Amino acid sequence: METKLKIAIQKSGRLNEDSLRLIKDCGIAVDNGTDQLKVTARNFPAEIFFLRNSDIPQYVEDGVADIALIGQNILVEKAHRVEVKLALGFSKCRVCLAIPKRDEYPGLRYFEGKKIATSYPNTVRAFLQQHHLAAEIHEISGSVEIAPNIGLADAICDIVSTGSTLFKNGLKEVEVLFESEAVLIAGQNLRPGAQQLLDKLLFRIQAVQAARSNKYILLNAPNDKLNAIIALLPGMKSPTILPLAKEGWSSLHSVISEKEFWDKIDALKQHGAEGILVVPIEKMVM
Repeated sequence: METKLKIAIQKSGRLNEDSLRLIKDCGIAVDNGTDQLKVTARNFPAEIFFLRNSDIPQYVEDGVADIALIGQNILVEKAHRVEVKLALGFSKCRVCLAIPKRDEYPGLRYFEGKKIATSYPNTVRAFLQQHHLAAEIHEISGSVEIAPNIGLADAICDIVSTGSTLFKNGLKEVEVLFESEAVLIAGQNLRPGAQQLLDKLLFRIQAVQAARSNKYILLNAPNDKLNAIIALLPGMKSPTILPLAKEGWSSLHSVISEKEFWDKIDALKQHGAEGILVVPIEKMVM
């Protein structure tokens, strides 16, 4: 019987969409799981389980799923015995304490004796203990941000991406407990076949991540400026240089980190680079 890698992801929401996009970018053909709890990949030995976010760490710990794509905020809250294999770079947010905008914030002592509404009671409890604060934790699920407005709590602790939801509800962020992003986790005792499949998947994910964070750059430059331009764009090993029909000019092809491109574009132009093209990379195998 063929071993299949059992992968758990969130059944709905932004993390579901980003996880499925990553899986598909890795060349694994799966359905979106609408109204399904499990789908089987058509071209890779894997099954995708669509589960409630808060339940996923337990499923991985128990071996029901081999691996999962999940937010670090859930891992910190649930504290299960699983291993983080790779940070995925999407679904980034922060777990924050927020209070009404009208309130002055003197520092952490603000929370002494207050009621804090949250979906992350263990996380908040650990934070309060760390800072020797006594506060009442009111655990609720969903719509945490309305708690101060209806008199349920004095403050909240919730995940924040842009802060727009806090703003709409008259709240302001005052403390960041930790930064979170999606990670790939695995059980501590994977089956041998599952471990081999996970290694293949990790290889594919890393190729996708490298492609997303780098761009292919092409430009034309006078030959007497090539050394200075190569110093700016070293490439993976070294750039490709091809002679142009115009004498004394060459075309240079290289790879550059996307976040560095705009910092270097002026320097490239100052060294005589022309006709600069930046092209997305689909996959990048190191």
